[in-house]
Amino acid sequence: MRIEQCWFCGGPIYPGHGTMFVRNDCKVFRFCRSKCSKNFKKKKNPRKVKWTLAYRQLHSKKMTMDSSLSFEKKRNRPLKYNRITMQTVIRSIKRIEQIRKAREDQFWYNRMKGNEKQEALEALKDLHRNISLIEPDVVRAKKRREAEMELENKAGVEEEVVDVEPEVQVIKGPVSEKIPQQVKVQQKQKQKQNK
Repeated sequence: MRIEQCWFCGGPIYPGHGTMFVRNDCKVFRFCRSKCSKNFKKKKNPRKVKWTLAYRQLHSKKMTMDSSLSFEKKRNRPLKYNRITMQTVIRSIKRIEQIRKAREDQFWYNRMKGNEKQEALEALKDLHRNISLIEPDVVRAKKRREAEMELENKAGVEEEVVDVEPEVQVIKGPVSEKIPQQVKVQQKQKQKQNK
């Protein structure tokens, strides 16, 4: 069982999957899905299509020079194995996968190192641009009132503040039921001033 590689995108093709195209000069092209074969028939260049492995390697988004990648090379001539080397190779395959994964993670980390500051700056700019979406109505109303007050002060319009005292009515009967709350407060203030 051999896991082939897609000619266009570089993805794996498992046995029983994908399609194969044989050109007139007997060159074989294998494709993992119809998307790849259609792009090939349209004569698209895989190095210019962003989702392909060739594009990612060309633009330094994927590791290209690493010793762990050399194990994937296709070998057409049959090799003779003895049992001891076969067992050591099978044991070492898991370790090689771990090493490759660690190196890919480190490569990705190094590539994304400067993105945190840039993303924070973009988020801050976006926040300042759209602050009205997250600002509560009370804060917006307060700012609007402050802006109106500033405009009035600049125009030279001054409003006179007039305190209007509520009229006190004389009511017969029990006082606690019929006197409004404001009148009660004013009466208490007058009693304190008289003392």
